[in-house]
Amino acid sequence: MGNPTYEVTEGTLSLDGEDLLALSPEKRSIKGIFLSFQNVTEIKGIKISEYLRTIYNLHLPRIAPGTNALSPMLFNRFIKPLLVSCDIPETFLERDLNVGFSGGEKRKLEVLQLKLLQPTYIILDEIDSGLDLDAFRLVAKMLSEFASPERSIIIITHYFEILDSIPVDQVVVMNRGIIARRGGAELSSEIRQKGFKEEK
Repeated sequence: MGNPTYEVTEGTLSLDGEDLLALSPEKRSIKGIFLSFQNVTEIKGIKISEYLRTIYNLHLPRIAPGTNALSPMLFNRFIKPLLVSCDIPETFLERDLNVGFSGGEKRKLEVLQLKLLQPTYIILDEIDSGLDLDAFRLVAKMLSEFASPERSIIIITHYFEILDSIPVDQVVVMNRGIIARRGGAELSSEIRQKGFKEEK
């Protein structure tokens, strides 16, 4: 989304004809881009309910043009069905953002944000890491339900199990920043059997 330690030295990056490199990370997000982090930051003093309400209201012009920003009371009423769909208790909203969360709780919160913000372009960086089997199955199921022809989802992973739960139309193998191989879903099956090295 915009790591300040990286400098773009050449090339372009555009979305729907707009130069993304000229936009700040928060403005890129409002365009409908979502990035999940491999290691989620813990932020003390920021309640989840207020965090979610703030980002939702910022995205409202894209999600529901003409809709007024939601007050805390209206937002808590609005988000309840989403909490149920993600198997998250209401008490979760009063916790500090990601503080003391298990791997499964962090991933559930990310899926909740996906459902809340309805992004069009989604990048999931190792979303399957740090999960026990039950949490992994639940997160994979929720992501599968979220997939649609109107969305582009990029899953960055070293494992293949999550690909069993989400429909995949393209597989790309990266090696040191270079695309080494590209193919359809059958490529992941081949790599499982033979490894990453392409037979000559």
